[in-house]
Amino acid sequence: MNLTDVMRELAALGNEKMREVNARAGDAHGVNLTQLRALAKKLKTDHALAGELWRTGDPDARLLATLVFKPKVFSADELDAMVREIGYPKLLDWFIVNVVKASRHVEELRVRWKDSASALVGRAGWSLTTDRVVKRPAGLDLPALLDQIEAEMKTAPGPKQWSMNHCLAEIGIRNPGLRARAMAIGERLEVLKDYPASPGCTPPFAPVWIAEMVRRQEAEKTRGG
Repeated sequence: MNLTDVMRELAALGNEKMREVNARAGDAHGVNLTQLRALAKKLKTDHALAGELWRTGDPDARLLATLVFKPKVFSADELDAMVREIGYPKLLDWFIVNVVKASRHVEELRVRWKDSASALVGRAGWSLTTDRVVKRPAGLDLPALLDQIEAEMKTAPGPKQWSMNHCLAEIGIRNPGLRARAMAIGERLEVLKDYPASPGCTPPFAPVWIAEMVRRQEAEKTRGG
């Protein structure tokens, strides 16, 4: 399939009602994400086509491109420039998960983006920081991260604040020695305290999130013992 074929298929899959719902949440895509993934499977990895899709600027085409790019081809500066032109949280998150995390420049970009005042660039940096807290914490100064979260999260723009809050929760969940402080920071800042959670889902308010995940871990240990 060439660019014209793919854009025609995306147009056929588009749903204006879905686009309107997503717009209210700050996003812009109108194609069901499951359908996007199915289309990506048909295209397979095609870096040239993905580049063409990205350059259209179309939200659906760019989401699809993140699934078709060859991440290791990019330089750090290319990825940096692309992140800085992203205008929607969903696209940013897909770009981080599907492209940046599979590239050769994760740590360099994490450091470059984490302290950005930009809502979405900062979100990218804290998303990568959270991933490192979970998977590769060695070498991270976790108390310093808590210092920064305590000082900056309350006034951070919403998309960045969400990722900082996730990082706060993961530090508390995975580090018993820092758990009380992480929960105290969450209690004092009250970020996402009143955020609605669907039935059966853990609220994103960090103290509740930490307590629930630790409870589950302890219950699992008890069952395993």
